[in-house]
Amino acid sequence: MLTEERHRIILELLAEKEVVKLQELVEATNSSESTIRRDLTQLEKEKKLRRIHGGATLLQKKREELSVLEKSTKHIQEKKRIAEYAASLVQNGDCIYLDAGTTTFEMIPHLQGKDIVVVTNGIMHLDMLLEYDVPTYLLGGFMKKKTKALIGRGALQSLKSYSFDKCFIGANGVHYEYGYTTPDPEEAMVKYTAMQLSQKAYVLADHSKLNESAFAKIAELHEATLITNELAEEWLEPYKAKTAVEVVTK
Repeated sequence: MLTEERHRIILELLAEKEVVKLQELVEATNSSESTIRRDLTQLEKEKKLRRIHGGATLLQKKREELSVLEKSTKHIQEKKRIAEYAASLVQNGDCIYLDAGTTTFEMIPHLQGKDIVVVTNGIMHLDMLLEYDVPTYLLGGFMKKKTKALIGRGALQSLKSYSFDKCFIGANGVHYEYGYTTPDPEEAMVKYTAMQLSQKAYVLADHSKLNESAFAKIAELHEATLITNELAEEWLEPYKAKTAVEVVTK
């Protein structure tokens, strides 16, 4: 089968299923695994798909943004592992910024009992922060309906009243060339400002966010330590060449 024909079949299967396994593509094209891997590499370079462990998936739309409810049902165990590790980095006496998002939300139970202060723009974080008796300051600003995040001029002005030992940021896309990204430019600015106000910045992103890029840039890769749950061996070098990477597998 010609390369062009294999590529057509791969993209048609992706359009139909959104995620396809390597073995499915081998069977559909009657090709070897090594041939399909080369095809996926080429198609990823052409920005037609994103390789994942054991297969490929469609690229996300640059401005597409899921609601909090939609995000909260995806990759739950991975987010919990990342969050528990991130919370272990918080020490007594720290002042931290906790970004709005479902992975940063999972950090909150692990902050209980620590002598810390939290600043957040996440409306959905508040009840749990109060439940776990974590001293908290909430930013002002405009509340986004989809993500329950406070953004805009008010958020930036109140954010600049603080400085942090550490910040924990969410991102929709993490890419070794394009850095950390999110669909909303205003939310990107809040995230970036928090990073600039912190001695140490961490971006929490499960494997589904890797090799993706959204509409608005938050920061370059080297401006934060990346905490994720999975990074294929072939991607370790390009990511670690630009920033510190913590891969949490347990």
